[in-house]
Amino acid sequence: MIIAVVILFAVFYLFQINRMTYALCTRKEIPEEKQPKIFRTINVLITILLVSLYVKTLYSI
Repeated sequence: MIIAVVILFAVFYLFQINRMTYALCTRKEIPEEKQPKIFRTINVLITILLVSLYVKTLYSI
């Protein structure tokens, strides 16, 4: 049950972070050719954060 909650939270959180990243790119007028690198970097870092949250949750139960 906890695993399902963590996965749902992760999907929602990743979606919100991508929305905010898009808003940042639009507001700061970042060129189109740099945007994929920014999205990739942020998504990898957030995924690492979410995996570490999952591992921490898994071992604390």
